[in-house]
Amino acid sequence: MFCIASCHAGIFVGGSKVVHFRPERNLNSGTGTSSNSDLYDSRFSLPSSCSTFPDCGFTQPNSGVVLSCLDCFLGKGSLYCFEYGVTPSVFLSRVRGGTCTTATSDPPEVVIHRAMYLLQNGFGNYDVFRNNCEDFTLYCKTGLLIADKQGVGGSGQASSVIGAPLAAILSSPLNLLMPNPVGVATVTAGMYCMSRYATDMGVRTDVIKVAVEDLAVNLGLPGPDKEVAENEASNQLIAI
Repeated sequence: MFCIASCHAGIFVGGSKVVHFRPERNLNSGTGTSSNSDLYDSRFSLPSSCSTFPDCGFTQPNSGVVLSCLDCFLGKGSLYCFEYGVTPSVFLSRVRGGTCTTATSDPPEVVIHRAMYLLQNGFGNYDVFRNNCEDFTLYCKTGLLIADKQGVGGSGQASSVIGAPLAAILSSPLNLLMPNPVGVATVTAGMYCMSRYATDMGVRTDVIKVAVEDLAVNLGLPGPDKEVAENEASNQLIAI
């Protein structure tokens, strides 16, 4: 799993190719179809074409999962390798979210299989807080999915965005008892780190291991049989 400077994550599948997740886009107009596309595009965007790899930018219709070459994926950003299976002490020492998890990674061949399968079948609708690029890579690497998708996803970046103001609010009563600015900062930082740790995929109790072939059911997507039936019904209506 890789991150670039703008905090976009993807799965390296070999051959200088990366599979990653972004808001669905209209490739002809270059506009996003997701309600989160404006926020997303302000952080990351792909070049309109690639002269090195003809299949760079491949994606299925109505899907946000994209195959890109490593150079286009990185853009002007820098490469960072996300860490899996870190100890709680290491996790808590990282001030910035979205850099590691206590959850362990599955073997590379399993990870690549999941990424390539999702490239063909999609990963649901992109959502900045509940289903973003980090949620995609975390699933590919671990096979873990949050059972209740109503709350915040497993993304460390999303947890950081929510955790920082939450820590400030929760620590406010304690701050009144601590006139020392250092003490105030320490309490707030400690609560921020603990809020991130509580939402980590390796710690949460509401995660389940889901086979990629069964993922459509858990994401609420129509399965292959349902899609075929819908298409057949549509064709019958057109024929009539």
